[in-house]
Amino acid sequence: MNVMVYCQHVLGIGHLCRIMLILEQLKTHRVTLVLGGPPIEIPLPDHVRIVQLPGLRMDEQFSGLLAVDPGQEVAAIKKERTRQLLSLFNDLQPDLLLVELFPFGRNAFRFELLPLLEQAAKQKKCRTAASVRDILVERDNTVKFEQRVVDRLNRYFNLLLIHGDPNLIRLDETFSRMNDINIPVLYTGYICQPPRVGDRTRRRRQLQLKDKDQLIVVSAGSGSVGTSLLKAVSNAFPLLALPSCCRLQVFTGPYLSGHDFKKFSTTENSNIHVQRFSNDFPSWLAAADLSISMGGYNTTMNLIAAGCRALVYPFAQNHEQRMRAERLAQRGCLQLLSRQDLAPAVFSEKIASMLTVSPGQADIMLDGAPRTAEKLLQLVRGEVIS
Repeated sequence: MNVMVYCQHVLGIGHLCRIMLILEQLKTHRVTLVLGGPPIEIPLPDHVRIVQLPGLRMDEQFSGLLAVDPGQEVAAIKKERTRQLLSLFNDLQPDLLLVELFPFGRNAFRFELLPLLEQAAKQKKCRTAASVRDILVERDNTVKFEQRVVDRLNRYFNLLLIHGDPNLIRLDETFSRMNDINIPVLYTGYICQPPRVGDRTRRRRQLQLKDKDQLIVVSAGSGSVGTSLLKAVSNAFPLLALPSCCRLQVFTGPYLSGHDFKKFSTTENSNIHVQRFSNDFPSWLAAADLSISMGGYNTTMNLIAAGCRALVYPFAQNHEQRMRAERLAQRGCLQLLSRQDLAPAVFSEKIASMLTVSPGQADIMLDGAPRTAEKLLQLVRGEVIS
């Protein structure tokens, strides 16, 4: 099978990480992954080829597009990206086109996606699938937005894949027009990267941690947001009074500014260790006695899969992270942090208390990556999808 995948990250890298986990399940197929956001270094499976379009990103207010490379004209970049996309599609003649998030998001990239989807619709052998997470962010004009989504799904796509568990959250809760979608709709389960068997022992041995020693892993996703959480942890950690040695391992994210990274990594406390990113983050969660993090989809599902105690501070700009975290908190899988909890004395007590709590267990679907790959293969083979 010849697969073409479109993924455009604009703020974080969660969408890209989910796509990569899906593509790892398509090892016996030829995969071309089209990226168009800021450059990011991630491990690449041998069967996946990257095509990097001229870079575009959203401005800080999410009101328009900017060139990743300063000085380039956005209009010229748009024209060139569209040309490259259509040329690539014609060269590949893919059996499957997988589009991440659109038409539920990335409307600013319709200038290239609509021509691509029109081209795919003309190729009878090409099946087209849309991929979306469990929760949509708020919209200013919901009626217009939902009508546009329904129209585009029914016109251009053959399958909608929702990366979530309907027993936890249904897409209906943030999208009211599900009954008007005329193509097959499937919940795949959550996409996550569980730790490997033995990861906890291996990682703790590598760190020379004894059984009674504590490991706290702090993460801020891509680093685009989350600076306030990192500051709060660094202020609270020295106040912890624990009966044994405690190592604080901080992952700032690849997009944290150089100035902030230097500030966090310059510390005289030998128990605080700072890195930008880990290619094996699940093993850290397996080894951890506590995770402190933002509430992004990927981080949250990875810590749930690892069975790790967790304090989660959801991103406040929209309801997506908080909604998911609240549902999981109701099931005892994690505890939520509020802005008031980030005061040093309060936070240190919260951390110490959390280390005495038994980790929660989640009864939710976490096999989203292999199930997604299976359903994509069924779509290409023309099989009934259920």
